Amino acid sequence: MHEESKPSFYVNTRKDVFYCHGCGQGGDLIRFVELSGQLSFRQSLAHLDPQAAPAADASAVLEVASAFYRQQLDRHPEAMSYLGMRGLHDPDLIRELEIGYAPGGSLRRHLTALGYSYDLLRHLGLLNTNGSDAFYQRIVFPLRQGEHIVNLYGRSISTAFPHRFLSGSKGGLYAWEKVRHCSEVILVEGLFDYAALRQAGFHNVTCSLGTHLNTDQFLQLCEGLRTVYLTFDFDGNRSGQQAAEQLAHRLRAKGIAARRVMLPESHDPNSFFVQGGDALQFQALLKDAQR
Repeated sequence: MHEESKPSFYVNTRKDVFYCHGCGQGGDLIRFVELSGQLSFRQSLAHLDPQAAPAADASAVLEVASAFYRQQLDRHPEAMSYLGMRGLHDPDLIRELEIGYAPGGSLRRHLTALGYSYDLLRHLGLLNTNGSDAFYQRIVFPLRQGEHIVNLYGRSISTAFPHRFLSGSKGGLYAWEKVRHCSEVILVEGLFDYAALRQAGFHNVTCSLGTHLNTDQFLQLCEGLRTVYLTFDFDGNRSGQQAAEQLAHRLRAKGIAARRVMLPESHDPNSFFVQGGDALQFQALLKDAQR
């Protein structure tokens, strides 16, 4: 803090707040520790309660892990080859979506060298029970809620491993802040579907990360009057279309115009573009979408 020649420091012990009339600084206990010790927010938490600090800083750990995965992406040909196979080749879009890759073998060493404990990394789900990278051989997308990462999604580049999220909420609709004011929104179920449409020039796209929306995602679609184009997979067992039909009924009951986009048989938006579809053809599908 600073030197004073007369009383100027006020503390309210009932509310746990302080105010200094000399310099105009004030706040709660954490803010006092930050100022008096010249510490960061994370360091102040650790100073006050070492056990509480890791849980409070989970988003920061995920930021560091996500940055590590991004650094690995172009270092591993198998990862770039997989993106190419999925039709994703725009480097600017890859950077915007913060796509990374988990090669395995080095995440634990990298994060522990930065001071994060093994127990914390296990608690967050970044490491498996044997201490290895939980996203091994997966393309990794960070899922954000506002500015903070709330989860990671890993898409396996082979059939050997399942796709996975970390435990906990997947958050709201993907990239919702970019489209929340659009009068027309294209809703897809997968992140590569999202990437394919963005790459094709469609910017009013969001993703539910599966066909079953959580409460927050459904409420986001119902925020205002809009038309939602439900563009779920047109698979052989019709599960995607059945989910789209059910969601359309729920949205219409809330006054939202819902249209079901009928992709060609056995296609999702990603495969539609990978196998030769273009923006004009997809625009025609939107025009013909079922009410």
